[in-house]
Amino acid sequence: MLTNYLKIAWRTLQKQRGFAFINIFGLAVGLACCLLITLYVLDELSYDRYNEKADRIYRVQSDIKFGGNDMRFAVSPDPVGPTLKKDYPQVEQYVRLHQRGTWLVKRAGETTNLREDNVTFADSTLFDVFTLPLISGDPKRALAEPNTIVISESAAKRHFGNQNPMGQTLLLDNRLTFKVSGVMRDMPKNAHFHADLIPTMLSDDYPWGQWLSNNHYTYILLRTGTDPAAFAKNFDAVIEKYVGPQVQQMIGKSLGEFRKAGNSVRYWLMPLTDIHLYSKQQIELAPNGDIQYVYIFSAVALFILLIACINFMNLATARSANRAREVGVRKVMGSERQQLIGQFMTESVLTSALAMVLAVFIVALALPGFNTISAKELTINQLASSYLLPVLILLPFVVGLVAGSYPAFFLSSFQPIKVLKGGLSALKMGAGFSSASLRSGLVVFQFMMSVILIVGTIIVYRQITFIQTKNVGFNREQVLTINDAYAIGKQAETFKQEVLRLPGVLSGSISGYLPTPSNRNDNAYFAEGQTDMNKGFSMQTWGVDHDYLKTMGMQLVKGREFSRQFGSDSSGIILNEAAIKILGFKDPIGKRVWRFNDGEGKTRKTYTIVGVVKNFHFESLRRNIGALSLVLDSNSGAVSFRLSGADIPALVRQIEAKWKQLAPGQPFSYQFMNQSFDEMYRAEQRVGTIALTFAMLAVLIACLGLFGLAAFMAEQRTKEIGVRKVLGASVTSIVGLLSKDFLKLVLIAILIASPIAWWAMNQWLADFAYKIDIEWWMFALAGLVAVGIALVTVSFQSIKAALMNPVKSLRSE
Repeated sequence: MLTNYLKIAWRTLQKQRGFAFINIFGLAVGLACCLLITLYVLDELSYDRYNEKADRIYRVQSDIKFGGNDMRFAVSPDPVGPTLKKDYPQVEQYVRLHQRGTWLVKRAGETTNLREDNVTFADSTLFDVFTLPLISGDPKRALAEPNTIVISESAAKRHFGNQNPMGQTLLLDNRLTFKVSGVMRDMPKNAHFHADLIPTMLSDDYPWGQWLSNNHYTYILLRTGTDPAAFAKNFDAVIEKYVGPQVQQMIGKSLGEFRKAGNSVRYWLMPLTDIHLYSKQQIELAPNGDIQYVYIFSAVALFILLIACINFMNLATARSANRAREVGVRKVMGSERQQLIGQFMTESVLTSALAMVLAVFIVALALPGFNTISAKELTINQLASSYLLPVLILLPFVVGLVAGSYPAFFLSSFQPIKVLKGGLSALKMGAGFSSASLRSGLVVFQFMMSVILIVGTIIVYRQITFIQTKNVGFNREQVLTINDAYAIGKQAETFKQEVLRLPGVLSGSISGYLPTPSNRNDNAYFAEGQTDMNKGFSMQTWGVDHDYLKTMGMQLVKGREFSRQFGSDSSGIILNEAAIKILGFKDPIGKRVWRFNDGEGKTRKTYTIVGVVKNFHFESLRRNIGALSLVLDSNSGAVSFRLSGADIPALVRQIEAKWKQLAPGQPFSYQFMNQSFDEMYRAEQRVGTIALTFAMLAVLIACLGLFGLAAFMAEQRTKEIGVRKVLGASVTSIVGLLSKDFLKLVLIAILIASPIAWWAMNQWLADFAYKIDIEWWMFALAGLVAVGIALVTVSFQSIKAALMNPVKSLRSE
């Protein structure tokens, strides 16, 4: 029986090649989109799950409210891990990580450094908590002694080639010596952080024991059976016992008084496997994903697959008239209804199976481009994994049964007497509703989804354009930043002066911080003499030189810049408008503020306000502008230059030559500030590109169905068109007659889709502190695009029918 079903199904597909192509290609594109998004979503959901103890690993997060500032950190105080391990038996182990930017690394005896971005200090317990297999070395002893370091396979090849790195020496920043005590496999791509060099925490020169400084990523491994929610309640006691005394020592106020002033300190646990998609904390180890995008792309995959299935249902029911007599003859010859259902279901599943084969081929072709857009490293082999292969096999059956269910039951329900007497009249029979009504509803659904995707794409791109063109308070164009200026020490100023002599260099600055993505520290500040907790606040402090504001193109609103003519500027400070607003100074110039130099409050440094800089964005536009201070500091992390002139590449080569003269053996690493700024929104740009791609594909699939339906309707009304032409109807009137019904459906889809799209995109924009307004023209544009595409699709068939010779259409009877 099954063989007979398959044989008839194959013959039917060959007989109706045009409609078979539309069905197979439409389903294939829908399935390919679904597979691509499935690979993307599964990769996002897989982060950190390679760890054997992932279900018991938690990161300690810090939420701090001080002086009206809410800070939510991924880091915590350095004593948290050891204290929890000591005081609570539920904690099996802990490990702390500490990142401090990029490092210059070379082998002992070498003269040339390599720039390493992924250098992370860690406790010796690292391998007890995380699953990081070592190729060489003992995981229990690898980081147990001072001045030892574990490196990745990739780092070993970069620094030692084919030599055995074990026991050899690496020099970090030309001053710290480490012996290689282990080589680990490269960390998986689906890890929320990546480290190529891991020096032992025993060699970190951090001032330990500070409960009021949050600089370490602390992970704890809970014992089997421990309830994390119940354990987290112990943090209240930890804060009372350990944080309270340091608050008292720092500001002379008890923890209770600190809290009464509206301030708070809170620690909580985040599951390791939630960090990548759910963490909204500041100072992350690396850019995270967002569960919102997983939901969005999953919905898009489902919608595109539904649109493809709807095409199949529409075309199958539309073609039912051509198969009405076939059903009648089969029933007269003794076929049972279940046999007819089996036949039509077989055709549907066969179509789906052929579409799946084509879909896998499309995925293989599309993966390189998709990986580029999504910043992934997905492979076609992942489709053959133990959890995806069964889905790949079952999906054609599921899609075939879902897409073919209504056509099968609809076609098999025809009454043989009525069908054989007049096949077209059978189309009017149905269980409760007509097939034409169902087709109309499905077309509305298809274009509703398409319009939502089009609106979403327009708004995402408008928001990205808004971010890229918004006045951020400084001029980021043609600012070249030379990284790792600390490598040349006191020669940084000499390098700056040498470069300033080059034609095309307008100004230069040496600074510790730039208004681009980086991890920064906050300090507690007060107006001079003020101890009221309501008046204290947390503020970032950037070390800069005298030429910083000019080089960055920042605007002073009051006071002056730092000047070499004023020796007192060593204790001067420039604040932004946000800081002045918190302080409440009406005339801030000459006023004084003081900050704590360390977490224990043993020393306080007083600054005199010499200027107020206009607010500028130094973090993502997802956040409001916070308080910021600029102070003179000779410690440099970067040298920046504002350039002019057309031949920027030639000017960069001249700057590189100056660098090599003063810093032989030190890598020349640079970037332009506008590129660094754009990196903050790389995720949004990827989302926009992916959304645009899938929106176009959704519209394409919907149009394939519309094209098939228009062809069928034109075929059904061939004689009507012939009669109308004989009676004098014009081509334009016939095209309008055939198109208006479809355009009505598209307009209904636009009306339904608009409020849904408005709500969904408002939810997405809610993550941005600075965002565009959703305007009516965005929906109008999406509607026009949908109407235009539908009109072109339908008009092709309508014009073809309208131009047909009426003699041929009437003679066919």
